[in-house]
Amino acid sequence: MARERGESKQRMLTSAVALLRERGAAAVTVDAVLAHSGAPRGSVYHHFPGGRHELITSAVRLAGDHVAALLDEAVREGDPVRVLRGFVRFWKRTLVETDYLSGCPVVALAVDGGQAPPETVELVRDIFTRWQTSLTALLTGAGAPPRRARRLATLVVASVEGAIILSRAQRDAGPLDDVLAELTPLLAVTDGGGRENT
Repeated sequence: MARERGESKQRMLTSAVALLRERGAAAVTVDAVLAHSGAPRGSVYHHFPGGRHELITSAVRLAGDHVAALLDEAVREGDPVRVLRGFVRFWKRTLVETDYLSGCPVVALAVDGGQAPPETVELVRDIFTRWQTSLTALLTGAGAPPRRARRLATLVVASVEGAIILSRAQRDAGPLDDVLAELTPLLAVTDGGGRENT
């Protein structure tokens, strides 16, 4: 029984993330999540006593944590260009598989600020900060000076997120390829001997 409840909660979270990615925060209603997930109605307030707001917050935190975990793993590997290629590959596959419907759920919540619970503004900021901090650590570890690493981290997040939006609008993954082509030389911050490339 406990396992079924856990599965029900996970299904609702997965559905909330999918709805955020495809339709924005306004589409994440309790009824929409129940219809998408097939979870029983009573389970919503059991798992999410705060209702819709708690469900949205939990879904965005789940999505943010997933990307942060990937970035933390990448920091251990230490190759910024490989990380960028991996993210571009992931997003190109996601866009094609969803017929260009899915974007980033964190961005969806950021741009739907009027429809989002007030506490999610801070959550979105924290998620983006965590991603940028991980990328900064990755770039610093690869040889970039700290200030430049921070600026490059901002550039990577802004460029990839913007390219996802353009790709959805154009129904073409070309913007992601453009970002990869232009950011690759910037992220190759060392020459293999530990000296910074400028």
